[in-house]
Amino acid sequence: MYHIVEKRNIWFTISVVLMIPAIIYMAWSGITRGQLLPLSIDYTGGSVWEVSFDQAVQPAAVRQVFVDAGYSDTTVFTVNDNSTVQIKFKPVDGDQKEALRLALESNFGPVEEVTYRSLGPTIGREVSQAAFFAVAAASLLIMLYIAWAFRSVPHPFRYGVAAIAALVHDVIVTLSFLCIMNLVAGWELDALTLTAILTVIGYSVNDTVVVFDRLRENLHRYRGETFSVVANRSIIETATRSIGTQITVLLILVAILVLGGATLQQFVATMLVGFVSGMYSSVFNAAQILAAWDERSIFHRNNKRPAAQGTVATA
Repeated sequence: MYHIVEKRNIWFTISVVLMIPAIIYMAWSGITRGQLLPLSIDYTGGSVWEVSFDQAVQPAAVRQVFVDAGYSDTTVFTVNDNSTVQIKFKPVDGDQKEALRLALESNFGPVEEVTYRSLGPTIGREVSQAAFFAVAAASLLIMLYIAWAFRSVPHPFRYGVAAIAALVHDVIVTLSFLCIMNLVAGWELDALTLTAILTVIGYSVNDTVVVFDRLRENLHRYRGETFSVVANRSIIETATRSIGTQITVLLILVAILVLGGATLQQFVATMLVGFVSGMYSSVFNAAQILAAWDERSIFHRNNKRPAAQGTVATA
């Protein structure tokens, strides 16, 4: 049998290393910029410009015009049809807007303005706060639900805490990737990226619950074994299915990443990293947290107590 749980100090070390970039970036950005993450205009405020052309245009091509003009954080989406696009970019004055219009006309022909409006930083802060509280509330409800669902085993609250710990790990690892890409390619956290992170949260919890459910069954089935041994057995029994399912999803995401164009690149890449992190945390972190809690040690101890007795201590 593979000794996955027994080597948890290695897996925990890898997780900490993967989370360090986000922690360092947020500390540095909070001190120098006054904000923890590289936020886009969806949260800091900016301009939303909807324009129509006489011909069908590709969002990536329209975005490139703005990138060439120095607005690298611009996002472009088609609206209604392929000849109308919505463009989000940093605030500009009248002369800058006119220069952008001329650049669009030189590349795509006549431009008709449908709407133009500015988003203030106040609205952006309200959206950021609402997103934060929504994630916090969802995490709390997930923890309480898992604790209730595993009420048939000793200390069900531990399962909820371990699931949230794995979830937080996945979010921070995903943010580490985003922070690195911000330094490399200027990526910022926008509404679409937040959607990717929320999707990662749901997928991560689902994979963790699969492992916990098998652990619950095995705790009743193998009462003479220690908690670590039962946890290790449960991970091995579910790993093949979990990894197989994840690989199927990852192949689809890779295909979209390669063929989907620049508009979807950040969204898909963020989700891809989050899903890989979720696969890792479900196999190498979640049950290991329970084992470390049971043994009162991050490092494995040769505990001889049966699992049914070894989980009697107060949570």
